[in-house]
Amino acid sequence: MESQPPCSSPEARQFDFWLGEWEVTWGEGQRGSNHVQSILDGCVILENFDGNPAMPFWGMSLSMYRPQEGQWRQTWVDNSGNYWDFIGGFADGRMTLATQETQDGKPVWLRMVFYNIAADELDWNWEKSEDGGQTWTLLWHLHYTRRKGERGDTKGSLLTH
Repeated sequence: MESQPPCSSPEARQFDFWLGEWEVTWGEGQRGSNHVQSILDGCVILENFDGNPAMPFWGMSLSMYRPQEGQWRQTWVDNSGNYWDFIGGFADGRMTLATQETQDGKPVWLRMVFYNIAADELDWNWEKSEDGGQTWTLLWHLHYTRRKGERGDTKGSLLTH
C-alpha cells in the first residue's frame, strides 16, 4: 500500500498562490518586496518581506497547513520586535489568518486577509478588531504584483531534504 507524500493534500496547497517574487506597494507609491518560497519538501512556506526602499522594515514568516486541526498556522517575526502566531484558513477565495493579543490592557484581534487573488497579483489587508471580531479597522493595505518572468512555484534550494 503506497502512502501519500506528506503535505500533498489539496488543503496543504491552498497558500501556493503566494509563492514567488513580488513587488509590493502601499500608500502613496511606497514600495517594497516579498520573496515567498516552498521549503521542507513542500510542507512549509517561508516569507521574507523587505520594506525598502520605503521603510527600514524586514520580517519573515513560516506557514503550514495542520491537517489535524484543519487550519493554517503562521508564525511572524520582524525587526520591530513583533512576534505573532496566526491561525486561519482559506474560504470564499480569501486566505484569512488571525491572532489575539492585549493592547493597553484590552484584548484585540489582528488579522491578515489575502484577497483578489489572481495569477500575477493579489491584495492583502492588515486589520484590527477591538470588539471581538464584530467590526474591523484597516491598518495597512498592500498590493502584490508578481515580478516579470516569475512563476508561482518557487521551490527553495535550501532545507528541502
